[in-house]
Amino acid sequence: AAIQCGGLLAILRGRDTSVLDPMRSIPDVCEVVLARGAQAGERPELLLEVPHGATRAADFERLRAALRGNFPEDLREFFFVNTDVGAPEVALRVAERVVAADPRRCAAVIRCLLPRTFVDCNRVLDAQTVPRASAAGELTPGVHAWVRDPADLELLLARHGAYRALVEGACERVCTQGGVAVMVHTYAPRSVEVPVDERIVEHLRAAYAPERFESWPLRAPVDLIVDTPEGTRLASNNLVERVRAGFAAAGLEVVLNGAYSLHPETLAGVLARRHRGQTLCLELRRDLLVHAFTPFQEMQVDPVKVERIAAPLAAALGR
Repeated sequence: AAIQCGGLLAILRGRDTSVLDPMRSIPDVCEVVLARGAQAGERPELLLEVPHGATRAADFERLRAALRGNFPEDLREFFFVNTDVGAPEVALRVAERVVAADPRRCAAVIRCLLPRTFVDCNRVLDAQTVPRASAAGELTPGVHAWVRDPADLELLLARHGAYRALVEGACERVCTQGGVAVMVHTYAPRSVEVPVDERIVEHLRAAYAPERFESWPLRAPVDLIVDTPEGTRLASNNLVERVRAGFAAAGLEVVLNGAYSLHPETLAGVLARRHRGQTLCLELRRDLLVHAFTPFQEMQVDPVKVERIAAPLAAALGR
């Protein structure tokens, strides 16, 4: 049911978002949450998308149970290393803050529930997609090499297609009325480059060994992914500067395109090109959002740390 917060903010989950059909939750694919001010219309003008929002052990187990194939026994450890812990909480808190500051605003959060351990919903896939491995430093695949059963591949591609269709439709609705879509990610504190293949956990455990871990480059607290690989700016310069200034005022260093750029094989890249100047993709450093950074175990998000990140981002998006 809808929750009223001081008469100002309504948070609607799951089927309660059906007033925005087709922007609604899809079982086992994604959760849609709507934050609406008391004076807002039905359609959101701010979208926060979390394509790697499957961050809980239960998310992994739910999809694993639906698959028939055999997988590496330690694959769950890769899931914990490689999922965007803290991103869903930041996205929801940003939506809440934006609407609380202006009751005329309406914001939607789309949290993907499909672990990228099996299928990456920030990749452009089609019916011809085949599972594969990737070399160190290469863009990780949309479907990993350990997916061998044809029925599993069919299920993963179908759910991926449902997620992509919903996000593209939501982005179209928001951006065509002058709104903004923000793609929220988190990344590990250090840039660890290893092959993503059947031995992925073995590679990662070696990379994360205490005597080696600190040799990897430390990433910035905030990375705004705003340019194509060729250097063309696809985000609004005005929004980029507002976000950067807000984070800097909060004592958080910001870089542009430090980890990667808006690759055309990513959904974020597709949407940024389609809605030029109306999207923003960002990475937030994961250790700055959790109580303790424990890469091979489920991590617990710290609400105080989330607030530190969400406040400047919401302020920039609220102007």
